[in-house]
Amino acid sequence: MNKQKLIVIGNGMAGMRTVDELLQLAPNRYEITVFGAEPHGNYNRIMLTPLLFGAKSVDDIMIHDFAWYRRNRITLYCGTDKAVVAVDRANRRVIAKDGTSAEYDKLVIATGSLPLMLDIPGRETEGVMGFRDIADVQTMIEKSQTKQHAVVLGGGLLGLEAANGLMQRGMQVTVVNRAGHLLNRQLDKQAAGFLQRQLEDKGIEFRLGVTISEIISQDEHIGSVRLSDNSLLPADILVMATGIQPNIALGQAMGLACERGILVNDTLQTSDENIYSVGECVEHRGEIFGLVAPVYEQAKVCAQHLAGRASAAYRTLLSATMLKVTGIDLFSVGDFEGDSTCHRQVLIDHAQGVYRKIVLKDNVIAGMIMYGDTSGSAWYLNLVKNRTNVVAMRDRLIFNPVDLAA
Repeated sequence: MNKQKLIVIGNGMAGMRTVDELLQLAPNRYEITVFGAEPHGNYNRIMLTPLLFGAKSVDDIMIHDFAWYRRNRITLYCGTDKAVVAVDRANRRVIAKDGTSAEYDKLVIATGSLPLMLDIPGRETEGVMGFRDIADVQTMIEKSQTKQHAVVLGGGLLGLEAANGLMQRGMQVTVVNRAGHLLNRQLDKQAAGFLQRQLEDKGIEFRLGVTISEIISQDEHIGSVRLSDNSLLPADILVMATGIQPNIALGQAMGLACERGILVNDTLQTSDENIYSVGECVEHRGEIFGLVAPVYEQAKVCAQHLAGRASAAYRTLLSATMLKVTGIDLFSVGDFEGDSTCHRQVLIDHAQGVYRKIVLKDNVIAGMIMYGDTSGSAWYLNLVKNRTNVVAMRDRLIFNPVDLAA
């Protein structure tokens, strides 16, 4: 039987998870070719922070090294010159920057996302960067060896991880965040206050409720930044960690239906029946994605369809945020603010650095935050997902998982 040709554009976690799943389901169905814009195998982006502060090496964070591709008879084209710049849908052919081309029967686009680089005057100055790949990390490590002051724009997870890594490299770090508290999508003000104090104790400084209005160069390299309150901060590095945006340029150039992301249906199929898309570049039922769990679920469903199993359908499910920020455990799910019809249970232990908040609506948990101690989070998440009536355990609910059989 002649194998069909499958091309995957994007050698990251979403595309290669799809290939992994496909090899389990139908190992002999396709002749697989992968194009990636980075000069590496597939690596774990979540591990970029330990790579930054020296706890991991590049080899440590590889999911699929070059030997894996050879063992699985997968053709890998990787590096800047191998980035795909055009797809001829009529003739089912992809073309890379250096002219390398290949034909496909089925195509998977997994181009991921790009760091959101804000349009601030002076943005093109040397020393201004994102925090998205191994090359960014290597640049930060290089700079930290000769520079002193780092400014991180963005108080989300990525910004805090960059700040922690640069601080551990010996730099003086200030985090600038437009919102009034850190991790404002995952934490309320009180939990964020706990986090800020612990990070300040480690040596990170914060400027909240302001943003950067200007990047000032010194000898063609960043030297300082002006904040929106007109104050100046010394800056030898500026890391923009203000979010991501789906990388849809190739999808648009190919004429695929795109809005914020490349539009896909419940089978992860695009507007072209021979082309699928997974990961941070897609938009499904109005949603775009930035967490690993939904991306891996997409990969699983996509692989099932590529393997000829037509029953699988992707559904966006309620997902909790489980984070470890510089060694501090956090968990949040659902609506953790609530409205006037909600009741709140709050537990605070300053000595242990523990904060827990449950928002109840009609005796069902609408949302929850756990800070410092996330034991039992899976049990609580189950209650949220199943919309369990907790009236019988309300008096004990905030403390620990309750034995429902007791």
